[in-house]
Amino acid sequence: MIGPIFVILWASASTGTKIGLEVAQPFVLFEVRFAIAALAMLLLSHFILRKPLPKGSQMWKQLFIYGFLNVGLYLGLFVIALQEVSAGLGSLFVAINPVLITLFLSFFGKQPWRRVVVLSLFLGLSGMMLAAYPLFESQHASLRGLLILLASNVSYSLSAVYFQQRDWAGLHILTINGWQTLFGGACLLPFMAYYYEHSANTFGTSFWISIIWLALLTSIGAVMLWLMLLKDNPTKAAFWLFLCPIVGFVFAALVINEPLSWHTFAGSILVLFGLYLVQKKT
Repeated sequence: MIGPIFVILWASASTGTKIGLEVAQPFVLFEVRFAIAALAMLLLSHFILRKPLPKGSQMWKQLFIYGFLNVGLYLGLFVIALQEVSAGLGSLFVAINPVLITLFLSFFGKQPWRRVVVLSLFLGLSGMMLAAYPLFESQHASLRGLLILLASNVSYSLSAVYFQQRDWAGLHILTINGWQTLFGGACLLPFMAYYYEHSANTFGTSFWISIIWLALLTSIGAVMLWLMLLKDNPTKAAFWLFLCPIVGFVFAALVINEPLSWHTFAGSILVLFGLYLVQKKT
Protein backbone atom coordinates (compact mmCIF):
# COMPACT_ATOMS: atom_id res chain seq x y z
CA MET A 1 0.00 0.00 0.00
CA ILE A 2 3.01 2.33 0.13
CA GLY A 3 2.70 3.17 -3.59
CA PRO A 4 -1.00 4.19 -3.59
CA ILE A 5 -0.67 6.21 -0.38
CA PHE A 6 2.38 7.99 -1.80
CA VAL A 7 0.43 8.88 -4.96
CA ILE A 8 -2.47 10.37 -2.97
CA LEU A 9 -0.20 12.48 -0.77
CA TRP A 10 2.18 13.58 -3.53
CA ALA A 11 -0.61 14.42 -5.96
CA SER A 12 -2.16 16.82 -3.47
CA ALA A 13 0.95 19.04 -3.44
CA SER A 14 0.03 21.20 -6.45
CA THR A 15 -3.42 22.01 -5.08
CA GLY A 16 -2.02 22.72 -1.63
CA THR A 17 0.58 25.02 -3.16
CA LYS A 18 -2.04 26.87 -5.24
CA ILE A 19 -4.05 27.60 -2.09
CA GLY A 20 -0.97 28.99 -0.37
CA LEU A 21 0.10 31.12 -3.34
CA GLU A 22 -3.16 33.03 -3.13
CA VAL A 23 -2.03 34.59 0.14
CA ALA A 24 1.78 34.37 0.20
CA GLN A 25 4.90 34.78 -1.90
CA PRO A 26 6.30 31.49 -3.24
CA PHE A 27 9.57 31.44 -1.32
CA VAL A 28 7.89 32.53 1.93
CA LEU A 29 5.37 29.73 1.59
CA PHE A 30 7.99 27.07 0.97
CA GLU A 31 10.55 28.31 3.50
CA VAL A 32 8.00 28.07 6.32
CA ARG A 33 6.99 24.65 5.01
CA PHE A 34 10.57 23.36 4.92
CA ALA A 35 11.41 24.78 8.36
CA ILE A 36 8.44 23.09 10.04
CA ALA A 37 8.95 19.78 8.22
CA ALA A 38 12.71 19.63 8.85
CA LEU A 39 12.37 20.58 12.52
CA ALA A 40 9.66 17.96 13.11
CA MET A 41 11.62 15.17 11.40
CA LEU A 42 14.95 15.98 13.08
CA LEU A 43 13.36 16.23 16.54
CA LEU A 44 11.63 12.89 16.02
CA SER A 45 14.74 11.24 14.60
CA HIS A 46 17.41 12.43 17.04
CA PHE A 47 15.55 13.24 20.25
CA ILE A 48 12.66 10.77 20.34
CA LEU A 49 13.89 7.79 18.32
CA ARG A 50 17.51 8.48 19.37
CA LYS A 51 18.89 7.90 15.88
CA PRO A 52 22.58 8.86 15.46
CA LEU A 53 23.72 11.94 13.60
CA PRO A 54 25.28 11.49 10.14
CA LYS A 55 29.00 10.84 10.38
CA GLY A 56 31.84 11.98 8.14
CA SER A 57 32.21 14.81 5.66
CA GLN A 58 31.19 12.58 2.75
CA MET A 59 27.83 11.80 4.34
CA TRP A 60 27.12 15.50 5.01
CA LYS A 61 28.11 16.27 1.42
CA GLN A 62 25.68 13.63 0.13
CA LEU A 63 22.86 15.05 2.25
CA PHE A 64 23.54 18.56 0.99
CA ILE A 65 23.65 17.55 -2.69
CA TYR A 66 20.50 15.46 -2.31
CA GLY A 67 18.74 18.32 -0.52
CA PHE A 68 19.81 20.81 -3.16
CA LEU A 69 18.46 18.65 -6.01
CA ASN A 70 15.36 17.24 -4.30
CA VAL A 71 14.21 20.29 -2.35
CA GLY A 72 16.12 23.47 -3.18
CA LEU A 73 16.22 23.27 -6.97
CA TYR A 74 13.22 21.04 -7.67
CA LEU A 75 10.69 22.64 -5.34
CA GLY A 76 12.14 26.13 -5.73
CA LEU A 77 11.51 25.98 -9.48
CA PHE A 78 8.19 24.19 -8.93
CA VAL A 79 6.68 26.91 -6.74
CA ILE A 80 7.80 29.61 -9.20
CA ALA A 81 6.21 27.74 -12.11
CA LEU A 82 2.88 27.32 -10.29
CA GLN A 83 2.44 31.08 -10.35
CA GLU A 84 1.96 30.78 -14.12
CA VAL A 85 0.37 27.34 -14.66
CA SER A 86 -2.59 25.47 -13.19
CA ALA A 87 -2.39 22.90 -10.40
CA GLY A 88 -3.46 20.27 -12.94
CA LEU A 89 -0.50 21.05 -15.18
CA GLY A 90 1.76 21.00 -12.14
CA SER A 91 0.60 17.46 -11.40
CA LEU A 92 0.78 16.55 -15.08
CA PHE A 93 4.50 17.20 -15.33
CA VAL A 94 5.21 14.77 -12.49
CA ALA A 95 4.43 12.00 -14.98
CA ILE A 96 7.52 12.75 -17.05
CA ASN A 97 9.72 11.70 -14.13
CA PRO A 98 9.51 7.95 -14.83
CA VAL A 99 10.83 8.65 -18.31
CA LEU A 100 13.61 10.86 -16.98
CA ILE A 101 14.55 8.47 -14.18
CA THR A 102 14.72 5.54 -16.59
CA LEU A 103 16.81 7.59 -19.02
CA PHE A 104 19.23 8.67 -16.29
CA LEU A 105 19.52 5.12 -14.94
CA SER A 106 20.30 3.88 -18.46
CA PHE A 107 22.77 6.71 -18.99
CA PHE A 108 24.65 5.80 -15.82
CA GLY A 109 24.56 2.11 -16.75
CA LYS A 110 22.40 1.05 -13.83
CA GLN A 111 19.22 0.05 -15.64
CA PRO A 112 18.96 -1.64 -19.07
CA TRP A 113 16.17 -0.76 -21.48
CA ARG A 114 13.57 -3.51 -21.84
CA ARG A 115 10.52 -3.81 -24.06
CA VAL A 116 8.07 -3.87 -21.16
CA VAL A 117 9.58 -0.65 -19.79
CA VAL A 118 9.29 1.07 -23.17
CA LEU A 119 5.70 -0.15 -23.58
CA SER A 120 4.76 0.95 -20.08
CA LEU A 121 6.33 4.37 -20.64
CA PHE A 122 4.36 4.74 -23.87
CA LEU A 123 1.06 3.75 -22.24
CA GLY A 124 1.68 5.97 -19.24
CA LEU A 125 2.57 9.00 -21.36
CA SER A 126 -0.37 8.38 -23.68
CA GLY A 127 -2.77 8.20 -20.73
CA MET A 128 -1.23 11.29 -19.21
CA MET A 129 -1.65 13.30 -22.41
CA LEU A 130 -5.22 12.08 -22.92
CA ALA A 131 -6.16 13.07 -19.38
CA ALA A 132 -4.50 16.47 -19.82
CA TYR A 133 -5.95 17.32 -23.25
CA PRO A 134 -8.95 19.41 -22.08
CA LEU A 135 -6.77 21.10 -19.47
CA PHE A 136 -4.40 22.34 -22.17
CA GLU A 137 -7.37 23.76 -24.07
CA SER A 138 -9.13 25.47 -21.19
CA GLN A 139 -6.29 26.60 -18.92
CA HIS A 140 -3.78 29.35 -19.59
CA ALA A 141 -0.11 28.57 -19.14
CA SER A 142 2.97 30.49 -20.20
CA LEU A 143 5.86 28.94 -22.09
CA ARG A 144 8.18 30.16 -19.35
CA GLY A 145 6.08 28.39 -16.72
CA LEU A 146 6.14 25.11 -18.63
CA LEU A 147 9.91 25.29 -19.16
CA ILE A 148 10.45 25.96 -15.46
CA LEU A 149 8.26 22.95 -14.64
CA LEU A 150 10.34 20.81 -16.98
CA ALA A 151 13.58 21.97 -15.37
CA SER A 152 12.22 21.27 -11.89
CA ASN A 153 11.33 17.70 -12.81
CA VAL A 154 14.75 17.09 -14.34
CA SER A 155 16.20 18.03 -10.96
CA TYR A 156 13.74 15.75 -9.16
CA SER A 157 14.63 12.77 -11.36
CA LEU A 158 18.34 13.36 -10.92
CA SER A 159 17.84 13.46 -7.16
CA ALA A 160 16.04 10.09 -7.25
CA VAL A 161 18.92 8.49 -9.17
CA TYR A 162 21.48 10.17 -6.89
CA PHE A 163 19.74 8.86 -3.76
CA GLN A 164 19.47 5.32 -5.07
CA GLN A 165 23.13 5.13 -6.10
CA ARG A 166 24.65 6.40 -2.85
CA ASP A 167 25.63 4.43 0.24
CA TRP A 168 23.77 5.97 3.18
CA ALA A 169 25.58 3.83 5.76
CA GLY A 170 22.37 2.66 7.42
CA LEU A 171 21.04 6.15 8.14
CA HIS A 172 17.37 6.11 9.11
CA ILE A 173 15.06 7.43 6.37
CA LEU A 174 13.69 10.03 8.78
CA THR A 175 17.21 11.31 9.39
CA ILE A 176 17.98 11.54 5.68
CA ASN A 177 14.71 13.30 4.91
CA GLY A 178 15.05 15.74 7.80
CA TRP A 179 18.56 16.89 6.93
CA GLN A 180 18.01 17.04 3.17
CA THR A 181 14.89 19.15 3.74
CA LEU A 182 16.82 21.48 6.03
CA PHE A 183 19.70 21.88 3.56
CA GLY A 184 17.36 22.30 0.58
CA GLY A 185 15.41 24.98 2.39
CA ALA A 186 18.62 26.77 3.37
CA CYS A 187 19.54 27.02 -0.33
CA LEU A 188 16.39 29.09 -0.92
CA LEU A 189 16.80 31.48 2.02
CA PRO A 190 18.76 34.14 0.07
CA PHE A 191 16.01 34.26 -2.57
CA MET A 192 13.29 34.65 0.04
CA ALA A 193 15.19 37.49 1.70
CA TYR A 194 15.78 39.27 -1.61
CA TYR A 195 12.21 39.08 -2.91
CA TYR A 196 10.35 39.44 0.40
CA GLU A 197 7.54 42.00 0.55
CA HIS A 198 5.55 42.11 3.77
CA SER A 199 2.38 43.43 2.09
CA ALA A 200 2.29 40.41 -0.29
CA ASN A 201 1.84 37.92 2.55
CA THR A 202 -1.24 37.28 4.69
CA PHE A 203 -0.57 34.79 7.45
CA GLY A 204 -4.17 33.72 7.95
CA THR A 205 -6.17 30.50 7.81
CA SER A 206 -5.48 29.72 4.13
CA PHE A 207 -1.75 30.16 4.65
CA TRP A 208 -1.56 27.79 7.61
CA ILE A 209 -3.83 25.19 6.02
CA SER A 210 -1.48 25.16 3.04
CA ILE A 211 1.60 24.97 5.28
CA ILE A 212 0.27 22.07 7.36
CA TRP A 213 -0.83 20.28 4.21
CA LEU A 214 2.53 20.69 2.48
CA ALA A 215 4.79 20.20 5.51
CA LEU A 216 3.12 17.20 7.14
CA LEU A 217 1.45 15.37 4.26
CA THR A 218 3.95 16.10 1.48
CA SER A 219 7.39 16.94 2.88
CA ILE A 220 7.18 14.33 5.64
CA GLY A 221 4.57 11.74 4.65
CA ALA A 222 4.98 11.56 0.87
CA VAL A 223 8.76 11.95 0.81
CA MET A 224 9.23 9.24 3.46
CA LEU A 225 7.14 6.85 1.37
CA TRP A 226 9.04 7.86 -1.78
CA LEU A 227 12.38 7.05 -0.18
CA MET A 228 11.04 3.64 0.84
CA LEU A 229 9.94 2.98 -2.73
CA LEU A 230 13.33 4.07 -4.09
CA LYS A 231 15.18 1.75 -1.75
CA ASP A 232 13.03 -1.15 -2.90
CA ASN A 233 13.24 -0.60 -6.68
CA PRO A 234 13.80 2.78 -8.41
CA THR A 235 12.17 1.71 -11.69
CA LYS A 236 8.99 0.46 -10.02
CA ALA A 237 8.98 3.56 -7.81
CA ALA A 238 9.18 5.81 -10.86
CA PHE A 239 6.08 4.33 -12.42
CA TRP A 240 3.94 5.23 -9.40
CA LEU A 241 4.50 8.82 -10.51
CA PHE A 242 2.38 8.11 -13.59
CA LEU A 243 -0.68 8.04 -11.34
CA CYS A 244 0.02 11.44 -9.78
CA PRO A 245 -1.44 13.54 -12.63
CA ILE A 246 -4.72 11.61 -12.57
CA VAL A 247 -5.12 11.94 -8.80
CA GLY A 248 -3.86 15.53 -9.02
CA PHE A 249 -6.63 16.40 -11.48
CA VAL A 250 -9.22 15.01 -9.05
CA PHE A 251 -7.80 17.03 -6.14
CA ALA A 252 -7.73 20.20 -8.23
CA ALA A 253 -11.30 19.65 -9.39
CA LEU A 254 -12.69 18.97 -5.92
CA VAL A 255 -10.77 21.60 -3.98
CA ILE A 256 -10.19 24.54 -6.37
CA ASN A 257 -12.73 23.75 -9.11
CA GLU A 258 -10.36 23.00 -11.98
CA PRO A 259 -12.02 21.10 -14.88
CA LEU A 260 -12.40 17.31 -14.87
CA SER A 261 -13.71 15.35 -17.88
CA TRP A 262 -14.05 11.88 -19.38
CA HIS A 263 -10.53 12.33 -20.76
CA THR A 264 -9.24 11.98 -17.21
CA PHE A 265 -10.95 8.63 -16.67
CA ALA A 266 -9.96 7.26 -20.08
CA GLY A 267 -6.38 8.33 -19.47
CA SER A 268 -6.47 6.65 -16.06
CA ILE A 269 -7.17 3.28 -17.69
CA LEU A 270 -4.05 3.57 -19.87
CA VAL A 271 -1.94 4.74 -16.94
CA LEU A 272 -3.11 1.91 -14.70
CA PHE A 273 -2.49 -0.69 -17.40
CA GLY A 274 1.03 0.60 -18.00
CA LEU A 275 1.67 0.54 -14.25
CA TYR A 276 0.34 -3.04 -14.04
CA LEU A 277 2.72 -4.21 -16.77
CA VAL A 278 5.86 -2.83 -15.19
CA GLN A 279 4.86 -4.01 -11.70
CA LYS A 280 4.23 -7.51 -13.05
CA LYS A 281 7.51 -7.79 -14.95
CA THR A 282 9.87 -5.94 -12.59
